[in-house]
Amino acid sequence: MKKEKIVLVGGGGHCHSIIDVIEQENKYEIIGIVDKSELKGNKILDYEVIASDDELKTVFTTCTNAVISVGQIESYSIRERIFNNLKFIGFNLPSIISPLAYVSRYSSIDEGTVIMHHALVNANAKIGRNCIINTKALIEHDVIIEDFCHISTSSVVNGGVKIKKGTFFGSNATSKQSISLEGFIKAGSLVK
Repeated sequence: MKKEKIVLVGGGGHCHSIIDVIEQENKYEIIGIVDKSELKGNKILDYEVIASDDELKTVFTTCTNAVISVGQIESYSIRERIFNNLKFIGFNLPSIISPLAYVSRYSSIDEGTVIMHHALVNANAKIGRNCIINTKALIEHDVIIEDFCHISTSSVVNGGVKIKKGTFFGSNATSKQSISLEGFIKAGSLVK
């Protein structure tokens, strides 16, 4: 089976994890990475930086799939700006789901979202556009996660929680069930 081509936008640390998930998923062929122009020609793991942001229209002529491989901690604005630019150019932003994750068939995952290794997304969870569900995160039943959220490593989002647009939910944070959250939730928090 011939794999579709995909380009990664952003070459930092989160890019390393995205590469690993895409390779494990074995659905896309990574053609390269888009990053700062001064990094063109450099290698990130086994992949070359092939273009800068201002060359994305040219990249689109040979590859119509993209994934945002820039991480998110303090603000979602960079990821949102990149997402809007990619959509304006015409890129398809598929959801990327690790084969080592469990995603219920009764859940919904919107475009551009990445589900990392050993994450668990339970029944009737709804995850918006361009989210990061990081390694070992647990998203329980009936959770709603709006666009541009980062649910960090080993965090627990209990049933019926609504997480508003752009929220960062830190590593090992745990929420009480059936509450609404937004903003920056620091690592290790118990959110009631």
